[in-house]
Amino acid sequence: MTMMKTTGKWRFAGGLALLLAWSSALWAGTGVEGARLWPAPDHTRLVLDTAGKVEHNVFSLSGPSRLVIDLKNVDLRTDFSRLDLSKSPIQRIRSARRNGNDLRVVLDLKSDIKPRSFLLEPNQQYGHRLVVDLIDEGGLKTQKVAKPTVTQSTDGKRDIVVVIDAGHGGEDPGAIGPRGTREKDVVLSMAKTLESLINQKPGFTARLTRTGDYYIDLRSRTLLARKHNADLFVSMHADAFRTPQPRGASVFALSQRGATSESARWLAQSENRSDLIGGAGGVSLNGRDEMLAGVLLDLSMTASINSSLGVGSSILGRLGNVTKLHKRGVEQAAFVVLKSPDIPSLLVEAGFISNPQEEQNLSSSAYQRKLANAVFEGIHDYFRKTPPPGTLLAYQKANGQGSGDVSQYRIRRGDTLSGLARENQTTVSELMRFNGLNNDRVMVGQTIRIPAS
Repeated sequence: MTMMKTTGKWRFAGGLALLLAWSSALWAGTGVEGARLWPAPDHTRLVLDTAGKVEHNVFSLSGPSRLVIDLKNVDLRTDFSRLDLSKSPIQRIRSARRNGNDLRVVLDLKSDIKPRSFLLEPNQQYGHRLVVDLIDEGGLKTQKVAKPTVTQSTDGKRDIVVVIDAGHGGEDPGAIGPRGTREKDVVLSMAKTLESLINQKPGFTARLTRTGDYYIDLRSRTLLARKHNADLFVSMHADAFRTPQPRGASVFALSQRGATSESARWLAQSENRSDLIGGAGGVSLNGRDEMLAGVLLDLSMTASINSSLGVGSSILGRLGNVTKLHKRGVEQAAFVVLKSPDIPSLLVEAGFISNPQEEQNLSSSAYQRKLANAVFEGIHDYFRKTPPPGTLLAYQKANGQGSGDVSQYRIRRGDTLSGLARENQTTVSELMRFNGLNNDRVMVGQTIRIPAS
């Protein structure tokens, strides 16, 4: 009898222990399992890997500056001391249990910041994540008022400005190949190579939207292009598909549907009215009535799309010498990153990172350089034919300067200036101005100069 009672007590005690362990496992089922920091010029992104979705609250304290992150029913399973805080506004990270089952994380800061937080669903590389952005409003203001890229010269020989955008970055790896090659790394490497090639060419200046492994939202990328007074915006990407077969490079410009929706957005948002359209020295929408503003914006976007298609065709022609083309013509889509109403904008898909052979090619620095050089040559070919007014290339074309920028032609029987203009992809007025002619009549045996087309 005593034995039975004792055994019963042990059974009860054992069951209670199991119940407590089970309930403890229940509340501790969600944990912070890892942490990463992504410093950028105007913000630092702290990412906490969690076992599942978490309830959280974020608030700031001053005197001294701190950011508090409260997580409900979460335990800590990582070591914050392993994070490199040197390039961030964080001095130290502390953590402690709160209310028994909750976790409080405190960031001791070097200065005040503006916090922003959100949850991310699992992707190819990571599981559930809590993202906390520490926004440096001082740095943000500095970026907004920073001096734009100015290449204007008093003699009308400014550089053509190309802004190069490496897609994805930071917590967003982009597409990931079968061997683990990340799109964000490939395109940043190509963007830097393209920047170097462009900056080495007289008459051109290149700028990057991002110079390191951090994320910039899509609208901010086009705003950076505007800040730099870009003549062209090129966003570099690597494609992916659910099967490994598709391959080849593609070039995209904005679709008319995308242009229509963007026009409506611009007209609806009053802060856009003071922005220039038509690039540096363009037309302001400020003070215009709705109809006129709409017409001006439509004209600007149509011109930008047409120029984008022209540059895109030129780039495809060069890419076709280096790699297989997925589509032979420039495709059009409503990508947000292409929606600048006054800057010709292109998205270049360098290949399919989901294709094992192309992933291997794209991970090669020599192959990346070939692709970047093809893009550069396509850009140069286009602007040599149709340089923006006031640029060095426009000056050289008008004056027959530069290697291969002019050719001599002797007029033969049956030749007309209009026919020669068509053959050389120029205009009658351009040939007349280039040769100092008062009219479009030419004589057999006469020698004229023809700018390179």
